Amino acid sequence: MIHQIKALHNHGNGLSERQIAKQLRISRNTVSKYLKLPEPAITALLADTERTKKLDDYRDYIMQLLQTYPGLSAVKVLRKLKAKVDDLAVSDRSVRRYIQALKQEIPVKQARYYEPVLDMIPGEQCQVDGGELRGVLIGGVPTTVYFMVFVLSYSRLMHVSVSPRPIDTETLIRQHDAAFRYFGGQPQECVYDQTKLVVIHERFRELTLNQCFHQYATAAGFAIRACEGYDPESKGKVEAGVKYVKHNGLYGEAFASWSNLEQTLADWLDQTANQRIHGSTGQPPQVLYDREERARMQPYLTPSCIDDARTAIVTRKADKTGLIAWQSNKYSVPMAYQNARVGVCEQDGQLLISDLSTGEAIAEHRLCLEKDQVIKNTHHYRDQSLRIEALETDLRQLLEQPALAQDLCALLKDTSPKIYKDQLAGAKQVLTEHRQRHGAVPEALLRRLVELPRLTASGLKQRLEAWQQHPERLTPPEPASASRQSSAALARYGTLNGHSTGQGERHAVH
Repeated sequence: MIHQIKALHNHGNGLSERQIAKQLRISRNTVSKYLKLPEPAITALLADTERTKKLDDYRDYIMQLLQTYPGLSAVKVLRKLKAKVDDLAVSDRSVRRYIQALKQEIPVKQARYYEPVLDMIPGEQCQVDGGELRGVLIGGVPTTVYFMVFVLSYSRLMHVSVSPRPIDTETLIRQHDAAFRYFGGQPQECVYDQTKLVVIHERFRELTLNQCFHQYATAAGFAIRACEGYDPESKGKVEAGVKYVKHNGLYGEAFASWSNLEQTLADWLDQTANQRIHGSTGQPPQVLYDREERARMQPYLTPSCIDDARTAIVTRKADKTGLIAWQSNKYSVPMAYQNARVGVCEQDGQLLISDLSTGEAIAEHRLCLEKDQVIKNTHHYRDQSLRIEALETDLRQLLEQPALAQDLCALLKDTSPKIYKDQLAGAKQVLTEHRQRHGAVPEALLRRLVELPRLTASGLKQRLEAWQQHPERLTPPEPASASRQSSAALARYGTLNGHSTGQGERHAVH
């Protein structure tokens, strides 16, 4: 500032003392004092390292308090500082003078301005941010891992939670719960970027918060602080933490299962991430946290709203095609609920859909981990029992043999129970075509068909075609006695007419 004053004055050829004081927002006496100092005295003054004030280490914290609460008194600022820092030997007068000078140098912004720049205050702030890493081998399958990183600004103690699918608000709340239980307490505030999981809308730095997450934060007792848009540097500690987790914790690793990934990451946190010598603090995060920050954390108890959220039923409206939207995917419901509202909840990896009036379960789907997928249950689009009953009736009418038709249906069902309806439809088509071309199926052939060990619609078609080409195969063989009598009669007939008897002999005709 001294150089600025000298440059603006320019040996009397520039601005006046009053103009310099106004432009730099400092006292006119301060301008006058520095202009009267000779160059050697200025050099000695700037070289004096003892001029550093005790409160300079807490400058960012005081700035944050004044920007959030412009009317805060110096006495209350000092009380807040002493609650955070042990053995802070400064007087009320020193704090008042420091704050007065700070207000002159730095314009105080509006009360709802968010600027998370707290380093020196233990237990004050935790920075939170998420990331993802694709292609992680889990059980030999390339998988996308989604994770959320929590970093305490003072000690740099870190916690990481992972998820197999994109993180939603409910998952984020559970991850906060896990992080605070890992820390053994919660900070005064948590810092986020403007993700929809926390901030729905921002205008003029006025935030519309995600109602569900805001309810959790209020119940837990920590403040939500959001960075300005496109300003990731204001939470640089967790930005660096995300890169550290991605490249040091996950990249290049292969895991036998998802539980193996979670256990490996937990071991990495305890043995590597929180035990390394941190580049900024020069100390292991766990050691610094245990020594100076743990006692400054607020106590934390899991709010009841977390358990309620796990089993809470939310409503969704099915569209005209019988689909509801859930986590970037669409799931089917029975067509009886077309354009109606239904109850939806998650439980053990399943999406449970129920009737809102009766509470009866009407559909169940396995949750899809991908996005923009349509998950359908074909049974939702028609009544299978009515369809099967109609097909069985059609077969009885085609065959005109109710008992044999029933046996044929039973054989088709035993052979292909999972596609029984399709087999009935195929058998109906085959029998209809045969009836149109060749007439009714003979009863003897039907009896042979229902006695087979297994039969499909395509097999029925093949056997009918084979019988049509060789109908003699259906004629039963004659008894042995009748065969001998027939042979004798033919022999006598051949003798009478002078024809061969079939034995290679010829008789003359008299």
